[in-house]
Amino acid sequence: MENLISYMPMLLEASIDPKAMAALGAGLAIGLGALGVGLGMGNAVSHALEAGARQPEIFGKIQTLLLTAIVFLESLCIYALVVALLLIFTVK
Repeated sequence: MENLISYMPMLLEASIDPKAMAALGAGLAIGLGALGVGLGMGNAVSHALEAGARQPEIFGKIQTLLLTAIVFLESLCIYALVVALLLIFTVK
């Protein structure tokens, strides 16, 4: 505990590198974005397959709706990638 107290002035005066914080933010943006999209896609596919198994005659309509939903989910992941790239390349 005494060692921690002796380092406190050094920790309080340390400067935070904006480039490092931008890299951390970019990693969080793409990581959480991909995690959310992956969970959403898994949930959508699971429910679409379950609905197709229950009523096989409407599987074509379900497949069309599923592909549309997947396209919109992928666009969210692409937005997260754009935010991550902006964070990395615009911070000086």
